[in-house]
Amino acid sequence: MDVDMIFKIAAIGIIVAVLNQLLVRSGREEQAMLMTLAGLIVVLSMVVTQISELFATIKNLFGL
Repeated sequence: MDVDMIFKIAAIGIIVAVLNQLLVRSGREEQAMLMTLAGLIVVLSMVVTQISELFATIKNLFGL
């Protein structure tokens, strides 16, 4: 896992948090929730691809 991936996840988290606060303060709680959910899905998809690469590396390492 590269340091770039950690920075990308942190940047997404900061952007989602700021936009969430802006939407909540403007009275759009539903859109804020959906945007937070979309950010979570993006981050989870990034993490899942990294985990699948990890399992493929382990599989090749042990010859399974």
